[in-house]
Order: sequence, then C-alpha cells, then structure tokens
Amino acid sequence: MKTRQIGTGVPGAEGRSLLLLLLRLLSSLLLLSHAGASSLRYFDNYSLRPDPSYVLEDVAGLGRVFDGIGGLSGGGATSRLLVNYPEPYRSEILDYLFKPNFGASLHILKVEIGGDGQTTDGTEPSHMHYANDENYFRGYEWWLMKEAKKRNPNIKLIGLPWSFPGWIGHGQNWPYAQPQTTALYVVSWILGAKQHHNLDIDYIGIWNERTFDSKYIKVLREVLSQNGLKRVKIIASDYLWLPISIAMLHDYELMKAVDVIGAHYPGTHTIPEALKTQKILWSSEDYSTFNDEVGGGCWARILNQNYVNGNMTATIAWNLVASYYQQLPFGRDGLMTAQEPWSGHYVVESPIWISAHTTQFAQPGWQYLKTVGHLVKGGSYVALTDGLGNLTIIIETMINDGTVTLKLGLDEVYTLTTITTGQKGSYPIPPESQPFPTSYKDDFNIRTPPFSEAPNFADQTGVFEYFTNPEQGGDHAFTLRQVLTQRPITWAADADQTISVIGDYNWKDLVISCDIYIETPHSGGVFIAGRVNKGGEVIRSAAGIFFWVFADGTYQVTNDLARLLILKKGHANVSAGKWYTLTLNIKDSSVNVILDNTHLWEGVLPLYPKNGWAAIGTHSFEFAQFDNFHIEATNVHS
Repeated sequence: MKTRQIGTGVPGAEGRSLLLLLLRLLSSLLLLSHAGASSLRYFDNYSLRPDPSYVLEDVAGLGRVFDGIGGLSGGGATSRLLVNYPEPYRSEILDYLFKPNFGASLHILKVEIGGDGQTTDGTEPSHMHYANDENYFRGYEWWLMKEAKKRNPNIKLIGLPWSFPGWIGHGQNWPYAQPQTTALYVVSWILGAKQHHNLDIDYIGIWNERTFDSKYIKVLREVLSQNGLKRVKIIASDYLWLPISIAMLHDYELMKAVDVIGAHYPGTHTIPEALKTQKILWSSEDYSTFNDEVGGGCWARILNQNYVNGNMTATIAWNLVASYYQQLPFGRDGLMTAQEPWSGHYVVESPIWISAHTTQFAQPGWQYLKTVGHLVKGGSYVALTDGLGNLTIIIETMINDGTVTLKLGLDEVYTLTTITTGQKGSYPIPPESQPFPTSYKDDFNIRTPPFSEAPNFADQTGVFEYFTNPEQGGDHAFTLRQVLTQRPITWAADADQTISVIGDYNWKDLVISCDIYIETPHSGGVFIAGRVNKGGEVIRSAAGIFFWVFADGTYQVTNDLARLLILKKGHANVSAGKWYTLTLNIKDSSVNVILDNTHLWEGVLPLYPKNGWAAIGTHSFEFAQFDNFHIEATNVHS
C-alpha cells in the first residue's frame, strides 16, 4: 500500500470550486510512505487526468465539524508492556503516537477507567478497589495521558469504564443498582485526574458495550455539574446506535444529558434515528484489525467513509498500541506494535502513516465540505477546511478496480493539502526482536515503584500490586500482592481464581520457583504454573500445569486453572501466615513439584498443552503475597 501526500505550500484556496483551485496551484507530489526512507521526496510535474472530474465546492455551505482521530488504551490492558520499555525506545514509541506532525499525531486519547476486571487482554486496576480506598497512582493510564499531553497539549482525553469494582454493585453484578454511587465513583476518577496529575478529562462514557441506563446517565450529568465539571461531556452508549438514539428522541432530559452518540464498529454507516437527534456522532471504537498492510487499508477506508457514509466526525481505533503478549486475544490489533520491552524492539506499522494522512493535515475544529463522496470506480474522498484559507483533501482507493483523477492506483491514500508542516517522522532502527529471556528473576524489592504492577506480569483475573509488608522485614519487606477479595462487576468471563501470566508463550520445559504467603486462614490457597495456554476473555478455560498449596495443609497438581483435571493431590505442611517456597519443574512429559526442600510428587504429564506462559495466582479472590520469582526455561516449543 502506498501512502502519498500532495502539498502545494500555497494558502488561500477559498470559495467555489476549491478542488479546481487547488489543482491549479499543484506543483509537486510529496511521497509519505510508511515503508520508505525517512526523508521527504518531491516529484515535479505529476500528471493529472481530466476525467472523471470531482468538483468540491462550498456554495451550499460546510458540513459537520471535524472532532479528530484517536486511539484507545484499554479494554483491556493493551498498553501493559509499553511502560516497561527502556529509554529512548519508550519515548520514541510515544512520539510516533502523539507528537504533532511526526507520526500518527493523534487528536484523541481514550483510556479505560480500570475496574479490576478482565476486559479483553487483561485487568486494569481501579482507583477504588473498595469503598473506603482511593489511590490515583495505580496502573499506567495516568502516565500515558500525561505523556500524550506533553507531546500535544491540545489532545482530548476520554475515560470509559469496562468493569467496576465489586462494591459498586451492592451484591449485584450490575453497576446501576445505585446510580448515585456509580456516578460518584466515576466522577472521583475525573477529579483525581485533575488533583493528582493535572489532567482535564474532556469526555466520559457510561459502560463499554453494555446496557445503558437512562436514569444513571441523568444522575451522572447532575453529579458532574455539582462537582464543577459542567465542561465534561457525556458519550453514550459506546455500543450501538440503537436503542440510545430512540431513547433520546423520547426523553428530553436524556437528550440534554448526552453530548455525543458514540457507536462501536458501525461499518461506516449511521441510522436515521441517530441523525434525528442532531447530536454529534462518533465511531467511538473502531478498527480492531491486524496491523499489517491489509489492516492499514481497512483503517484508511474507515477514516474517510465514517464521514462520507455515516456523518461521524471522530473515529477512535482499538487499540492504540499492541503492547501485550501477542498470543492473547486480538494480538497485534494496535496502530503499531510494541510487545518486547525486554529487547526494546518495536515496529511502526502502516496504520500510523494512514492516520497521518488525516491527523497531520486537518485539526479538530476544521469543517468538512458537504460535497464529499465515493469515487466512481471505488474508494472515497473527503475535504476539510479551517475557514482561514487552508484546504485538505484525503482520497483512499481501498476498493477500486481502475484509476481515476491523479492516476490513483489501487490500495493508495493521497492527501492534497495547503498545509506544509506534515512530515514522516523517524528514529534510528530499534533493536532487533528477541524472545523473552530464558532466565528471569524478580524479587520485587522496590521501595518506590514507578508503576503499581511488576514488569512483564500480565494480570488476567485479579490485581497484583507491589506491596510494602508492614509485618515482614528482611527478605520479604517488599512483595507482590494479590489485592482483590471481591469479584468485580465483570465485563468478560473472569476466572473464579486470580492469575497473572508472564514470559514466552512458546516455553515448554522450565523450572519455576516462587516464595508464597497465604493470608486467608483455612480456605486460602495459591499456585504457580507453567505451560499456561490461554488468557484474556477465555482465561476461565486455561490449561497448563498448576501446582497449588492450601492453608488447610493440602496440595494439588492440576491440568487446568479451574481444578477440574486433577493430576495429583495430597497433604503438605502448609498453613496461612507463613512463607514457603514452591518449585515446579516441567520437562518433556514429566513434572516434579517441591515444597521448600521436600519433593511432594514426581509424575507423568498429559500431552496437552505442550507450551505456554508461566503464571502465579490464588485459589479465589483473596489476599496473598509472592516474592523471589524465578524462571529457568530450557526448551522452547517450535
């Protein structure tokens, strides 16, 4: 796929027949290719074909106001590995995403309001695990929003819940049981963003891709206003055009409360009911495609045709950056890929440059021309103006069986513009791709960690956080602790056990050891595991080799997380409130489990699974601690 920007360098393309005037001014072709060199190359005397012609004019006035192009971090844990990247690579990745006139130059950053539940590729921690608990430094979304603002102070910020901590539901798996409670919880996140991070949240959502509640939306609007947040706009329902559009048409108070109707994956089309509301229309989540050349083409088509077909003035990609283990659901569905913090390797994929065709040459507040549409032989074109003499036209030919004006070839994107600041940003080639280290240790001995999570652990159910242990000194003063004791209001199928995975999915033979501390008497339990073969939304059905110990003095070795396939069980000298070392040795078809220095069992393994991640976790939603985690992998499955 070729990506091209045609620039005149001459302002003043105003009035009737804007395209014709622009073409008269046209003197050079600027090639902005995602695969080419970083320098900009000009080609003079680019030939133009006269037919068929597409006249763009503003005689009938202008169309809707352009609100921007964005990316979504969350839904869930999609930026998990990004925070662990060493410099300068982490800053380079952030520049490609947010730096104006450099890469994707995004106008919007949407983030998950962590709710402690599994929301696609992992869990993101809540700022309030419990009703009497507030901590506005958990997770990495605060950091990401601040990094985006550093690069583009004008970027718009959106927050949206997927899951909610369990206390919100008052015993129900439902966030609307007490609308005032939920509204105060969400507003506390907005206020915390400002108080602790100096971040102004511009938009807030309801509940991602789940049922909306009209009463809750009205209460949320009221609570926002009561807390000095009238400027914060509400997006609803972050799912489908229906039934929210009809509900708004029949409910005046709901109509007043909702500022933007946001639909997910609308297929570039809207519906009459949404248009009748006369509200701003967004594709508030879109794309969700593997980020190769085909995915880039899909993104190009969406960016144009969401407006041409559906009058949508903003489009937000799920997800911002594929920074999670690739074998989790929807691997590499980000605008770019950054999934190897241990090596520093990352890849600037084609959707970055596709984004640039719009974001670098039109800004929020510009207006679309009404005379936009489809090309006769496939593809589409849009035109935007700032009303001050600048004009940008973006043409995509993702579905095209011929050539049209400007000799548009198949699978190309062109930007014709009077804006001269665009460029293809570049950095030196990042380090080569490397697998996860086969020898890995973490003692969690960090007094003031930069993030609440330990590097490279990807929580799949539950939340594992750095913990300063007031009751322990010496070796166990700083640990990793599972902190949820109540099942969250779920968005996906969280497991009944908590689990965090780490490492190389291709690991086959490995020795895992970890110090563990059960905090719940009698009923508590923990595990370490290898060859864990599933995560994300299907974590409940994960298989692997799991070594469990329980506070009642028993142990189990199971072939699955759900403990339905028990390979061995017996007695072990274990109780709550004491530290023990678990060791799991997996080699070929055999397994050896060790408690401290005592061999509990050596046996034969089932044939499945042959490979997978390492993991730690707990028997239920319960407090437990982990320390001195150590992996030695000796065989990788090919």
